[in-house]
Amino acid sequence: MEKLTNKEEEIMHILWKLEKAFVKDVLNEIIEDKPHYNTLSTIIRNLEDKGFVAYNAYGKTHQYYPIVTKEVYKKRFMNVAIDNYFNNSYKNMVSFFAKEEKISVDELKEIIALIEKQK
Repeated sequence: MEKLTNKEEEIMHILWKLEKAFVKDVLNEIIEDKPHYNTLSTIIRNLEDKGFVAYNAYGKTHQYYPIVTKEVYKKRFMNVAIDNYFNNSYKNMVSFFAKEEKISVDELKEIIALIEKQK
């Protein structure tokens, strides 16, 4: 699976939310830094070339839909991030977020409870 640019990821989040969309529908969802219609169309076609989206043709108009699920992409992204930034250690990742005060003691206890429940 090829890595996506930040803009491609933004577009994929919109497509995951909408499930099916024409370029104009995606454009309406973009709040900041709206690209030109043709630029957005090119980005979506690039996502198609990368195997992330497909489309249904209605004459000359295409309705795009994701063929890679958000869950599949999230799993790949997280695995790469944990490998690249935390030496493939979930312990290092959790420790990082605890030090940055991005996760509370109560949240850590909830995580532990979830892990123990799955055993």
